[in-house]
Amino acid sequence: MSNYSKINLPSDARVELHDALGLTGAEVSVNSLPAGAQVPFVHSHKQNEEIYAILSGSGVMTLDGENVQLKAGDWLRVAPEVKRQLAASDNEDISYICIQVKEGSLEGFTMTDAVI
Repeated sequence: MSNYSKINLPSDARVELHDALGLTGAEVSVNSLPAGAQVPFVHSHKQNEEIYAILSGSGVMTLDGENVQLKAGDWLRVAPEVKRQLAASDNEDISYICIQVKEGSLEGFTMTDAVI
């Protein structure tokens, strides 16, 4: 069928799904950082908010200079203009999903967008 896409993820440190799945409304990446490592840059966005889902491990997200501790099971939303950088804890890897979408673009939720 041409109305869905399915892939099996490789065990890379970072996999971006926009090309692999043909995403048109969101950017989704699956990521892992080894203990003591960090994303190699501080960044913000022009329009897109990011949602982080911590799958395993622990770390710290620096948000506009404030350190926010993260652990498995945590979810974090970051506004576009916030300067951010994620680091794994010194003694534990961190694995996470990052979902990036245009802030304010959601026009309907599951039940208001569903056709039953």
